[in-house]
Amino acid sequence: MDSAIPLDRLVDQVMAELAHKLAASDDADIRVERSTADVAPDVAVAQSRIPSPKWAEGMEELLASTPARIGVWRAGTRALTKEVLKFRCDHAAAIDSVYGTVNPALLDEFKLFSVETRYGNTDNYLKRPDMGRIVTDEGVAKIRATAAMKPQVQVVISDGLSAGAVEANLRDVYPALMDSLSAYGLKAGTPFFVRGGRVAVMDQIGEIVQPEALVLLIGERPGLVSSHSMSAYMCYKPRRGTVESDRTVISNIHRRGTPPVEAGAYIGSVLKRMLEQRTSGVNLSL
Repeated sequence: MDSAIPLDRLVDQVMAELAHKLAASDDADIRVERSTADVAPDVAVAQSRIPSPKWAEGMEELLASTPARIGVWRAGTRALTKEVLKFRCDHAAAIDSVYGTVNPALLDEFKLFSVETRYGNTDNYLKRPDMGRIVTDEGVAKIRATAAMKPQVQVVISDGLSAGAVEANLRDVYPALMDSLSAYGLKAGTPFFVRGGRVAVMDQIGEIVQPEALVLLIGERPGLVSSHSMSAYMCYKPRRGTVESDRTVISNIHRRGTPPVEAGAYIGSVLKRMLEQRTSGVNLSL
């Protein structure tokens, strides 16, 4: 529901209430950060909790250089309650992204038809990566019947290991990508969505559709920094047997990484050079 409170904001509210109740007690040594009510859920506020760091400037530099959990301090021999709650919040978000599904309404919004791999279910998908590289026979037939063959650029979207990444980024990265292709005079084929896909599914799709270049927008393995990170894998004439060094990738596409709109525009420029040079991966000059 649109009215649901983001988990990280809920943690802040719980801790603020706890600090308020314990304000009159000297037993509490809880320092509450400023409210993040006006900050986007994926935007972190870098702030050290260490009372008197021996090297304050160094601590500030570290905080500015990484979103990792540093300078979180402690309460006696244990971690601060807020940090434990935030850790559990981020861990839960990562699990939700792996086991979640992409809303069909989002796919309909961009007129994306759907096919599935042989992944079966999420548990099997995690144990058998190979099954996520093969589109079902029904899916192959649907691609042949629906998608334009031999396009200049084929765009494919997949949930991969993070359905949340598609939900969070597609509305920004996809229009920017299509606008970029149009600006460069590149013609896109019929875009579609692959449920339960792995990166190498682009090789089978390349065999079926036979595009000059293919870009796969896929959800990355979620972590404790972001559960909404997307990658764009690109390849010139992908076919069965394509090795990983033949792929070009732009990773960490999310609001705290490479901005989705910027990523979409840049993907178009990479595809243009790929088609000009007729290669991809380590042989591509950017």
